[in-house]
Amino acid sequence: MTHPIVHEIDSFLKAHKMAESYFGRRATNDWKLVAQLRAGRRLWPATEARIRAFMENYQPAPRGRASHRSTTESSGRV
Repeated sequence: MTHPIVHEIDSFLKAHKMAESYFGRRATNDWKLVAQLRAGRRLWPATEARIRAFMENYQPAPRGRASHRSTTESSGRV
C-alpha cells in the first residue's frame, strides 16, 4: 500500500514540471524516494515533515538561462 502523500507529491511534480529524482534529492537528499514510496516504503514522520516543508517552501528558479560569465568579465580576450 502506498502512502497517501504520494498523491500530493504527484500533484506537486506535475504542477512544477519536476522529475521524481530531483524532488527526492531536494526534499530529503534521496533521489529514489518517490519510486520507493510508490513501492510501499515506510515513511517516517520526520521524513514526511521534510517533504511537506519542501513542498510548502519551494520557490521555482527564475525562467531563462543564467550566464556563467561575470558581468565584469571582458568578452574580447586575446
